[in-house]
Amino acid sequence: MSLYKQPDYWSVKAKKEHYPARSVYKLQEMDEKFGLSSPNAARKSETVKILDLGAVPGSWSLYALRRLGKRAFILGVDISPLSPDYDRGLFEGDHYCFLQGDMTAGEIKQAIVAQGPFHLVMSDAAPGTTGNSGVDTFCSLTLAEAALEYADRTLLRGGNFVVKVFQGRDSSGLLKDIRERFKTGKSFKPQACRRTSFETYYLGLDKLG
Repeated sequence: MSLYKQPDYWSVKAKKEHYPARSVYKLQEMDEKFGLSSPNAARKSETVKILDLGAVPGSWSLYALRRLGKRAFILGVDISPLSPDYDRGLFEGDHYCFLQGDMTAGEIKQAIVAQGPFHLVMSDAAPGTTGNSGVDTFCSLTLAEAALEYADRTLLRGGNFVVKVFQGRDSSGLLKDIRERFKTGKSFKPQACRRTSFETYYLGLDKLG
């Protein structure tokens, strides 16, 4: 059950625009500011291939499908099932594939790699929170490191990467790893993040060869 019982501006806006969660506006802001969905790797490609880790409830996948239309092919991955309540048929087309399972499991890794390479790897995956900041940041970092591993294995040269992290004393090491792999690596906190949240996003832009 969500800790936030009262809907805020972003939650109301998401409902009006038929998105399942307010997280869509975090991606939208980062896309408009940094060009995540139009990486250098995709400029000569007819199809923009995107890996969406932690895809449920589907806001990031829906944004990309609406943004790119028939140019997109998206592989969504999540341990939870995906509900089609908001997609208006977009999840049922040839431009979207959903894989249910643990993104850190061996068989899921093989299935994801087989669908690559990708122009964009994005991860809004988050662990179930415990209220213990040390435990929560550690679990978040584990998921973020797994996402970076997928960027290493499946992201095309010139591709982009974005991942959610819970800020903690060890998270700076992940940003350093991103900066070693991409032309630009940075931390960014979108406006749609709740003020009381210690989440932020790390971005890797223009993957090096």
